[in-house]
Amino acid sequence: MTYAADRLHEEVAYLAYHFHWSLDQILDLEHPDRLRYVQHVARLNEG
Repeated sequence: MTYAADRLHEEVAYLAYHFHWSLDQILDLEHPDRLRYVQHVARLNEG
C-alpha cells in the first residue's frame, strides 16, 4: 500500500513550514516518525 500523495505533500509542507527542514530531511523520516512530528506541532499550535 502506498501513502496518499496529497497527504504526504501536506505533511511535508507542514513540517517544512514549522521546522524549516529540507524536503530530503523530511522524506528521510520514517512515516510514523514524520506523523509524530506533525501531531506534536499541531498540539503546540492549539495551545
